[in-house]
Amino acid sequence: MPRFSVIVPAYKVQAYLHECLESVLEQSCPDLEIIAVDDCSPDACGAIIDEFAARDARVRPLHLPENVGLGRARNAGLGHARGDYLLFLDGDDTLTPDALRSIADRLKETSEPDVLVYDYARTFWSGEAVRNRLAGRLTEQGPAPFRLEDRPGLLTMLMVVWNKAYRRDFVERAGLTFPPGLYEDTPWTYPALMSAETIATLDRVCVHYRQRRRGSILGTPGRGHFDVFDQYDRVFAYLDAHPELAHWRPLLFRRMVDHIATVFTRRGRLPRGSRAEFLRRARAHYARHRAPGAPVRARVRLRHALIRLGSHRTYRLLSLGSRLRRRALRSVAGLRGRVREAALRLHYRVQLRLPLRADHAVFSSHDGRGYGCNPGALESAFRTLVPHIRTAWIAYAEHHHTVPPATRRLRPGSAAYWTALARSTYVVDNAGLGLRLVKRPGQVVIQTQHGTPLKRMGLDLQDRPAAARDTDFAALLRSADTWDYCLSANRHSTLVWERVLPSGYTTLEYGQPRNDVFQQATAADVARLRESLGIPESSVAVLYAPTHRDYRRGQLHTLDLERVLRRLGPRYVLLTRAHPSYGGPLAQGGSGGRLIDVSDHPSVEALCLAADALVTDYSSIMFDYANLDRPIVVYADDWEAYEAARGTYFDLRSFPPGAVARNEDELIDIFATGHWRGSRSAQLRAAFRERFCPHDDGHAAERVVRRVVLGERSGLPAVVPLAERRPAPSAASARPAVPLTTSPSVQVPVPDAPPLTHVPSPGAGAAAPVTPDGL
Repeated sequence: MPRFSVIVPAYKVQAYLHECLESVLEQSCPDLEIIAVDDCSPDACGAIIDEFAARDARVRPLHLPENVGLGRARNAGLGHARGDYLLFLDGDDTLTPDALRSIADRLKETSEPDVLVYDYARTFWSGEAVRNRLAGRLTEQGPAPFRLEDRPGLLTMLMVVWNKAYRRDFVERAGLTFPPGLYEDTPWTYPALMSAETIATLDRVCVHYRQRRRGSILGTPGRGHFDVFDQYDRVFAYLDAHPELAHWRPLLFRRMVDHIATVFTRRGRLPRGSRAEFLRRARAHYARHRAPGAPVRARVRLRHALIRLGSHRTYRLLSLGSRLRRRALRSVAGLRGRVREAALRLHYRVQLRLPLRADHAVFSSHDGRGYGCNPGALESAFRTLVPHIRTAWIAYAEHHHTVPPATRRLRPGSAAYWTALARSTYVVDNAGLGLRLVKRPGQVVIQTQHGTPLKRMGLDLQDRPAAARDTDFAALLRSADTWDYCLSANRHSTLVWERVLPSGYTTLEYGQPRNDVFQQATAADVARLRESLGIPESSVAVLYAPTHRDYRRGQLHTLDLERVLRRLGPRYVLLTRAHPSYGGPLAQGGSGGRLIDVSDHPSVEALCLAADALVTDYSSIMFDYANLDRPIVVYADDWEAYEAARGTYFDLRSFPPGAVARNEDELIDIFATGHWRGSRSAQLRAAFRERFCPHDDGHAAERVVRRVVLGERSGLPAVVPLAERRPAPSAASARPAVPLTTSPSVQVPVPDAPPLTHVPSPGAGAAAPVTPDGL
């Protein structure tokens, strides 16, 4: 008797069935069977099923003599299932790696519930994956298992059968079967959740729900969409047969109206000439099953009124009025926008003719994403060292909470924004603000940059089309022409910036101001930060912060983070930070709270202080984190592809800041053996710090302010030697390293540093001039 029976009906999915079945057979939990049901498919689905059955005994083929539809094909599979738990997977969808292992672990943790609800993500032909927007309702916080009365919000999620695991004896006891017709999941999932004695949730994406461009059942017009009425008749008949569930009627009524309205308003479902008939039946269903009591959200009240009235003529009038209103609003908004833009241009021209304000400074970081990085450290130093200068910070409204109370907040594009750019004597930025700036005589522009460049930058980008994309190099150089000063952390950065962004600015090789906090923070600050992030006191926190890939459209997922944590054991916590350019997390929830997404955390420096070790690939965060003198592990699994697409200034594998892993197993081994914090890694880190961290002693911001604002050239704070620096201690520094396994340690020699004057050959490429993180 296997642990899981995965029932896979197949009809006209020959292009996707291989991937579907392989996603199940390759699971790390092998205790399963696949009931693959060929629903008399006219394509090669039956042959594909037989091929898989011939090579893997866990695949049990079932060929139906005639096409019976998705629901009855699932019923046929149910009759042959032997597993403790039943899972359903459509033939064009897939399980995510290690999904069954996570499901099995959660079932064990929650005492074998009747139903386990897990999450899914929609996957599109473009490669984009979008997680269920209601994923927050799958939180694992609180008692588990529970009954539906304890978490009724589960009924408001997408009612599909394939995001749940069902205990087989519960299904048999409840007599659950699938009806014929479309929307067959509805009369199964509602009764299953309402009648289950025990339910649990798993906050993890276990299914990739394919969004097909064409050919999906729900996207095909036909009278089959009228089946939605029969399916809800079955749901309410189930309630009538179980009076103890009558209190669910108002919520189910509201969900029925929402569903019927969706079927009606989605284009491409109802055949031509059938919409009036559909509305008449909808009105009859509304009257038949009406059960007031469940609140209706304001934005869907019109749709509920449409179903209640059931008049196609009324719907067409309302739709026409809505379209005309939207067009009018768009026209007015467009006219208003053009008028506002013209007024702002005029305002900026007027402000450029007014005197500069000697006591004003304006700051920006990553094009308005919030307070921080080098401009943030300098803004703080301005308020401390030159308090007579009034500071303002440019940020979008959603980031205003990150700006200190004493600093004025400016919204990009506002009149106050243009006034500040035109009249502030000091302008401090780390990205592309200079592209919009008209440089005035007497105005001082400080370009702080945002990291030490490993990847190629600026003009070195010209022969790297994958990285350059639509970069306007002439505009890039015009922006550099507005700079008075460019900050640099080390000699390597100085040589790169002056060559790839040539102009008349002065380089200040003073260190990275954002790294001052590493020398100033205390052990108490580290403890406070860890507590705020939810890191248990005795755990080892590892920050995983990969950079973006120019040769890929979407986010790179080469690490199975759940597996890494399982292998390392309960002592480890993984903080995951996605590159800002991807606009989404690397991971969410899971692993009992030991997988913490920190992609939206406003301060990278705070995350570095909280972490006991860093795992990264080619991100410039490694140069900053090295100042803490804490372990760094480089995960370089695609170095050749990255080097070919982007190009780098030196071979990181030959001069790394710590151990280098070429694949996931090597990464696990580095931590399991304790090599991540061993003597070889310490030697590599020492050589790396000596080369790239000569000036980051906690006084970089002070040196910049004294030189630029106070005009001091001599008497600047002397650089503290590396041997005398005392960076903030990590929480794990006082704990001994205990290897988790007896695997052989990884041998990593301490290499010689590449020459400081390394210059790429004439055919070498470059990296993008502005990347928010992180270079």
